[in-house]
Order: sequence, then C-alpha cells, then structure tokens
Amino acid sequence: MSHDEIRRKELSDFLRTRRARISPADQGFPAAQRRRTPGLRREEVAQLAGMSATWYTWLEQRRPIRVSAGILDNLARVLQLNPVERTQLYRLARREPIIDSIPQHEIVSPRLQRMLDQTDLMPAFVMGRRWDLLGWNRAARAFLLDFEQIPPEERNLVWRIFTHPALRSLFVEWSTRARDALARFRADYGRYPGDSHFVQLVDRLNAVSPEFAQWWSCHDVLPLSEGRLQYNHPLGGRMIVDHMSF
Repeated sequence: MSHDEIRRKELSDFLRTRRARISPADQGFPAAQRRRTPGLRREEVAQLAGMSATWYTWLEQRRPIRVSAGILDNLARVLQLNPVERTQLYRLARREPIIDSIPQHEIVSPRLQRMLDQTDLMPAFVMGRRWDLLGWNRAARAFLLDFEQIPPEERNLVWRIFTHPALRSLFVEWSTRARDALARFRADYGRYPGDSHFVQLVDRLNAVSPEFAQWWSCHDVLPLSEGRLQYNHPLGGRMIVDHMSF
C-alpha cells in the first residue's frame, strides 16, 4: 500500500473502533433489539456530527477525501475523544506530516551521548521516532538490557517488550505495562502514517506476538508518561522506580 492508503486505513479503523465505544442510548437513540455492531451506526455518527451519512461512510471506506477542521471537531465531540485521541484524529485526517520517501537515519550525537554517560547513577536511554534504541548509559544496560549485545535490527523497545522473555519477567504486571507502551507507540505511529519502517515493524510484531496483534487492533492511544513503576529485578529483587519520558 502507498503512504496515503495506509493513512486512510488507519483513519478508517480508528473511527470504527471509537464509535463502537459509544452507547446509542446515551446519545438519545432508541435501543434496538438487534444491532450488527456495537456502539453507534455510521449514519448516527453523521447525524450527530452534522455531516452527510455518505460523506462519513466514505471516510470509513478509505476514500481519498478531505475533511474540514469543523467536521473533525464535531467528530471528536460525538466520539468523545480525549485530547490524545483528538490529536490522533487530526493527524490521520489532515494528511500531516508529509512522509519523506527516503527515511532519515537517526543517530545520537556525541554531545548527547556524553550527557547520558554523565548521568550514570540512573538508567537513561534515547529512542528514535519508531522507538529504536539509539543511545544508553551503563546504568540502563545493568538495569534493563545489555543493549550492546542486541543485534542492531532488534534494538527497538516495543520489539523487546513483546518478544524478550527477560524483559517480560522484569516488569511487574507485564500486560498492563505492555498495553500502555503499545498505546503510546500507537500515538507516535499516527504521527508518521505510511512510514515504511513503522509498517514493517508492526507487521513483524503482529506475526510473532498474539498480545500485540490483539491490542494493536484496538487503536488505543496514550501520551508520554511519568510515574512510579515496579520491577522484579534478577539481582535487586522487587524495586519501585520513578520514571519520566521526554
């Protein structure tokens, strides 16, 4: 598929999963005895958003159409999108940003690596836009993974979370942590719809991880986070660690 076809598919699936969450009764529609799909119908979304049913159907059918900011605002209201989901809707619907056909090679500058090395009392690492692991310090190698022993093509945090048994056992409540990480990765994926490296990574993960395949289809998105997390470290035992993402 082309970049734009992938973007339109992402938009279609996102809209479909969001309207499936909305109760028809809460929006004033009579409860029907039989509904083929959960949530609102396409024509009900269109009615509430002040747009034609045909136009909304075209969006979910992946037609190459443009949508005004006013309509997107209305859709965000009707679908009860939170701020992160609203941003995702705009990114997918407004064809922004334009994807360069030649992916840019991401590297950590020597200056940034020196800063990492000088923060050796706390684990720290740098990720690229596709969550590729680009730089780290010794504390990160000791606490999380020995990144230098991982083949470069597998130095990706999402890949390691869903395929690496040692990382799975390190996280307390792995399923919650993994699903949250996937939702944050999904938000970044939406910033670059059609990026071939993103698409290839997702295809590989769908093929090897049943959990990834199941949760990816939900189209959940979350913002960057900070907080307190628990780990079962093989040397340190149960540990409670503050974390921040920039």
